[in-house]
Amino acid sequence: MFELRKSSDRGQVKLGWLSSHHTFSFGHYYDPEQMGFSDLLVINDDYVQPAKGFDTHGHRDMEIITYVLSGALAHKDSMGTGSVIRPGDVQMMSAGAGILHSEFNDSKDELVHLLQIWLVPNRINVEPRYQQTFFSAEQKRGKLCLILSPEGEQGSLSLYQDAKIYAGLFNGAEQAVLDLPKDRYAYVHVAQGELQLNGNLLQAGDGVRVRNETQLIFSQGKDAEVLVFDLRANELPER
Repeated sequence: MFELRKSSDRGQVKLGWLSSHHTFSFGHYYDPEQMGFSDLLVINDDYVQPAKGFDTHGHRDMEIITYVLSGALAHKDSMGTGSVIRPGDVQMMSAGAGILHSEFNDSKDELVHLLQIWLVPNRINVEPRYQQTFFSAEQKRGKLCLILSPEGEQGSLSLYQDAKIYAGLFNGAEQAVLDLPKDRYAYVHVAQGELQLNGNLLQAGDGVRVRNETQLIFSQGKDAEVLVFDLRANELPER
C-alpha cells in the first residue's frame, strides 16, 4: 500500500533567514496525523539565507542526518568537530547523552538547500559521535546507493537503529528496484526533480509511506534525487 503525502501538504515555516517545509510535525508546526513514520521522526526541507543559520543548540538521544542538496553548510559541535557539508556529503550525528552544535550557511551570497532528518535511536545515553562521508554522483546514478545502515555496510555510515537509507539519482530510462521483506515498511522522499514509483508520478517534496509491498521500482526520472528509508514495520516513533 502506498500513502502519498504531497509536497504542498507539508507544514511551512518562514522566518526571513529560513524557509522550511516539514514533512512531519516539528516546532510550531503540529499535525496529529503527521507525527512520523516507523522510526522516522523528522524530514525538514530547509533553505537558509547567506551567512545565516542555526545558533548553538542542544540535542540528545536522536540520530540526526544532514543531506545538502545545493550550497554549503558549516557545522561546529561540542565534540570539537568543525566541517563544511556540500552536495554529495552525508553527515550523521548521534546526539546520545547530549551534544551542542550550530549550523550556518557557509556562503555570503548563495542559499544553502538541505534536508535535516531525524530517526529515533534504539540505544539511549550513548557517547555522542560524528560521521561524514562523500558519496559521488556516480555511486548514485541510476541506482540506490546505501548511505546509512546499522553496521555501516558497503561503506555507508552507521546508525543506531534497525533502518537503512538509500540515495539515488535518476534520469530518463534509468531504473532501480528495491526488494523489501514482508515484515518491513519504507518511506520514499523525493528531494529534487520528479520520477515514478511503481508507475506513480512523484514530484519534488512528495513523500510516500509504504506498507505491505515487496518491491519498489524507481523509473522515468527527470533530474530526480530520491531518498529511500527501509524501516521497521511499526507506525509511529517510540520515544
